[in-house]
Amino acid sequence: MEPIYLDHNATTPVRPEALEAMARAATDYPANPSSRHLPGQRARRKLEETREAIAALLGADLTSPQPDRLLFTSGGTEANNLAVLGIGRAGRGPGAPRLVISAAEHSSVLGPAERLLDKGWQVDTLGLDPQGRVRVEQLGTLLIPATRLVSVILANHEMGVVQPIAEIAAQCQAAGVPLHTDAVQAAGKMPVAFRRLGVAAMSATAHKFHGPLGIGALLLKEGVALDPLLFGGPQQGGLRPGTEMLALAVGMHEALRLACAEMEAERRRLAALRDRFEARLRSVVPNAVIHGAAAERLPNTSNVAFPGLDGQVFFTALDMAGVACSIGSACNSGSTELSPTLSALGIPTALVGSSLRFSLGRTTTEADIDKALGRIEEVATALSA
Repeated sequence: MEPIYLDHNATTPVRPEALEAMARAATDYPANPSSRHLPGQRARRKLEETREAIAALLGADLTSPQPDRLLFTSGGTEANNLAVLGIGRAGRGPGAPRLVISAAEHSSVLGPAERLLDKGWQVDTLGLDPQGRVRVEQLGTLLIPATRLVSVILANHEMGVVQPIAEIAAQCQAAGVPLHTDAVQAAGKMPVAFRRLGVAAMSATAHKFHGPLGIGALLLKEGVALDPLLFGGPQQGGLRPGTEMLALAVGMHEALRLACAEMEAERRRLAALRDRFEARLRSVVPNAVIHGAAAERLPNTSNVAFPGLDGQVFFTALDMAGVACSIGSACNSGSTELSPTLSALGIPTALVGSSLRFSLGRTTTEADIDKALGRIEEVATALSA
């Protein structure tokens, strides 16, 4: 049975255009960009042109009198770790240091937050309303001199709920506290403008918008202090040492360029497909619950609870039936714990445990949606018998 891939929030297939651009770069610029000879300097110029172009597509400016910075990383997890640990540890203030995160964060933010907790930090968590929106009203009392960093995701990886980052950033700026946002799921799927958001740092990764695996980026506002996680080289100002991956950077730029050029039309198409999927799903599984349905969401993401069914069992049965979806984040796929994001909604545990994420992409068609719905209905009926 031909699999129907509805797990684009985990990763997306690489666009042929990005692969072709990578192959050209690997052929045309074979030298190490850190080498001082002419071939190396030629590769360096291409790398820096690519860095500036990616930053511009994400709403940053590396060439202004007060330039932003873009550090290439191995992906979103490294970018988030570098932001949380690097900015947090570089900060100074009275009292025991504090970090503020939201209950909607990815494990690559939760992990470093737990590391800081083990080191004596206090970690405060902003709650979520029943639709998955961050309770911004809780932030004010947490912005104190000891607070080194606030980190709030731009668009949640499980429900696709978009958070009011600009509003949060305004409060953080007034209090003099840097704000980091994880834009891994948002970049390439919705308009993302680093400077307009007002954040101090922002993470992105290529494989979420049909670019290559193995490369991401951390954008930093001018003047933001950062302690590195890695040591031993001068690359990227010593903040993220190691030989920079030119071909991957070129592939990331090409995929992001195309995603931005096609974004308006693709957002409309995906939103229509998602709405069709959810409307038909309610007709074939009448008691299904769409998480975050009343909130602003990414156009491609649908997180659904199937009351009375075990999510792990349902996921396995759908996989066998040729429907590839997920239980929460791919980075937590080996965990048997319930989703902390869905648990923070205040809904019953059984409902959390019956939830699956379906995420669409540029390769998803209307025929895919209709076939998937037929298979979902068959499997749900069989498991309910």
